Amino acid sequence: MVDVILSAADFAFIVDLVRRRCAIVLEPGKEYLVKSRLLPVAQRHGLAGIDSLVDRLRGADIGLTMEVVEAMVITETSFFRDLHPFETLRRTVLPELIEARRSQRRLHIWFAASSSGQEPYSMALMLKEWFPELSTWQLDLSATDISNEMLARSQAGRYTQMEVNRGLPTPLLLKWFRQEGTTWQLDDAIRGMVTFSPLNLAQPWPAMPTWDLVFLRNVMIYFDNQVKKAILGRVGRLLAKDGYLLLGGAETTLNLDDSFRRIEALKAGFYQRKP
Repeated sequence: MVDVILSAADFAFIVDLVRRRCAIVLEPGKEYLVKSRLLPVAQRHGLAGIDSLVDRLRGADIGLTMEVVEAMVITETSFFRDLHPFETLRRTVLPELIEARRSQRRLHIWFAASSSGQEPYSMALMLKEWFPELSTWQLDLSATDISNEMLARSQAGRYTQMEVNRGLPTPLLLKWFRQEGTTWQLDDAIRGMVTFSPLNLAQPWPAMPTWDLVFLRNVMIYFDNQVKKAILGRVGRLLAKDGYLLLGGAETTLNLDDSFRRIEALKAGFYQRKP
């Protein structure tokens, strides 16, 4: 059996490792999270406990280091998470962007830190179901994440019963998924709408297009202010003048980047660049 003891020194080592690799800050009191995320990693490698895992990490095991970092950065997500932002997208934001892009017939949407893919696939389902006019448009739905494991899961488009029960309307489940044993497989027509690729938000970004809509939900809460400012600065330079940035309910640009303004009328965490 794997030992669940986590010493202060081992916790400090993991905190430093995760911060150096992906700028995520693990505050004191997160020992339980380290245990729950890293015990399965130790078990997979036949190690006696987290102390043995840390010993391997101190020995500069690159593959194990990446596995540990990926285990620590996995974030919770669900289909149509929090619902209200997606309702605002359907009723207000997307119709506005579609009208503004009617001559170009193109939309660029980026999902940063997309985890296991429910958020970009929710958008793909929304566009397919409620905006059929876009079938002849060029839709660039780009999703990125630091975790190769999450990217592989996303590309597979296969979800458990519990995952599809969380936020996914039954008509969409029955129309766009097929049941395979204990899992549900997303239709290729939806999977093919989203491109997944690796990206560490805290490191240099590759060349990107000008985005019409950026999802940056429930990820900046894990960074310190310096990293938050850097990320918002980059997003601001890539966001169209009339584009939208969508943050999580507990996130804000206030006191971090004064080039953004919150669109209070939308009441769902939408921001735009100031004129």
